[in-house]
Amino acid sequence: MKCPFCSASDSKVVDSRPDKDGSTIRRRRECEACGKRFTTHERVEETLPLVMKKDGRREPFDRLKVIAGIKKACEKRPVSVETIERFVDRLESRLQEAGEREVPSTRIGEMVMNELHDIDEVAYVRFASVYRSFKDINEFMVELQDLLKK
Repeated sequence: MKCPFCSASDSKVVDSRPDKDGSTIRRRRECEACGKRFTTHERVEETLPLVMKKDGRREPFDRLKVIAGIKKACEKRPVSVETIERFVDRLESRLQEAGEREVPSTRIGEMVMNELHDIDEVAYVRFASVYRSFKDINEFMVELQDLLKK
């Protein structure tokens, strides 16, 4: 594992333990070159589907991209990083369980919006406003009215 401080490639594991749900292993490492310690997280490499974009392109599912979009929507909201991480874990699990090789980006966007609706309504509206690309205030108001009805 490459040291984030000196870029040396030799490090030793000082401590290793599973996380709360057992899906990742937290490893405390020490660089053999500079002696500094750092933490890594190890997880099983899972096969996720390709994402079919609206313009026809296909790209690998990118967990960090999904997390970044959700974090942006949840900015300055009382939603913890742990909540977002667990949410994306559930999303990945559902995508894997479906067993499909390709998934439309629209389906992933809808899955994110459905979950955000339950987590934080303001974050939901923020995500929806970007994801749905409202053309004018009337479309936005219709979405807000639907939210208020629920």
